Amino acid sequence: MKPVLFVTNHAPPFRIGAFRALHERENVHFALIGGDVRHGGGGTQGALPFPVIHAPQRGVARLAASGRYRAVIAGLSGKVALPAAYAGARAGRIPFVLWATIWAHPRTPAHALGYLPLRHIYRHADAIATYGPHVSAYVRSKHPKGPVFEAPQAVDGAFWGASATPDRRADFQILFAGRPAPEKGFDVLERAADVGTLVVAQDRSPEQLRNLYAGSDVLVVPSLPTRDFLEPWGLVVNEAFHQGVPVIATDAVGAAAGGLVQHEQTGLIVPAGDEDALRAAIHRLHDDAALRRTLGENGRRAVAAYTYDAWAQAMSRALAAC
Repeated sequence: MKPVLFVTNHAPPFRIGAFRALHERENVHFALIGGDVRHGGGGTQGALPFPVIHAPQRGVARLAASGRYRAVIAGLSGKVALPAAYAGARAGRIPFVLWATIWAHPRTPAHALGYLPLRHIYRHADAIATYGPHVSAYVRSKHPKGPVFEAPQAVDGAFWGASATPDRRADFQILFAGRPAPEKGFDVLERAADVGTLVVAQDRSPEQLRNLYAGSDVLVVPSLPTRDFLEPWGLVVNEAFHQGVPVIATDAVGAAAGGLVQHEQTGLIVPAGDEDALRAAIHRLHDDAALRRTLGENGRRAVAAYTYDAWAQAMSRALAAC
């Protein structure tokens, strides 16, 4: 059986397990086009457990149309890689699956130029796999002809859920994991966190970050929507839930819009940019240890379904559908 061509930018550490699971199911060759990494996690690792092609973006069309592959999957990475992959699949008369990751189109002039070509791909892809219900709702607003499947975002549950050495620095520890960039809402969190101690985890090893989760009372993901950014998911939520840590997230976080963070079930959701609401949520968890435990336990149970195999199975269903 011919392999499948999967076009994306990098194979960062948090994707390797998912990509490996898909390769084992479908015999996938990953065409890595490189480029900037905005959402963290680093670029491609050196040794990978699946076949890799380092391809220039403009060479993707020729690759997809080469006759070597039985189908093409492509994400939204790069400036021309996606339309090139789509055009190549059409030229080669093989199915095309879109891996959709955004739940609102960026509002910059450059992105405006790409809107109509992207809408055409949404409408004419043979199948679409999405990050979750929030992305599926956006995709369906474009009236796709192909079926839509949800491939749950996952981390290595065995690693993130393993026993850790708690890194605890205060009686009530608030954790922010990631870059303190404007769109991540760190300035809002810094003003709202007026109880306990706010710890920023940036450029930590996975083991160090796991210890910080284990030592924290709450993870806060205060992301803000901007003209060119809307948090697609936020895998730090999955990581924290595997350690049983409750999450406060804004409604601009994909993991909240996509249903993993559920208000008063696995965490608390507040309006993006609302400093008073965020402060009230922090105070609520500060004052209620029983609520923290309940949310954390519920989060641990909820995230158990978000696995690499579940992601790969959904991608396989999208391939089978076309």
